Amino acid sequence: MKTGVIALLAAASMIGALSGCVAYVPGPPVVVAPQGGPGNGFCPPGQAKKGNC
Repeated sequence: MKTGVIALLAAASMIGALSGCVAYVPGPPVVVAPQGGPGNGFCPPGQAKKGNC
């Protein structure tokens, strides 16, 4: 009886200790490409008629 209670308390304490663990994995880096302007092949709608590209 006494060993069963000790085993139950030990298991509960291990579960409690491990439940607080969190693994953080960094996400992939985000690359922001410039939009518009000459030389990069992209011109927003309506900008070519204005001569901005």
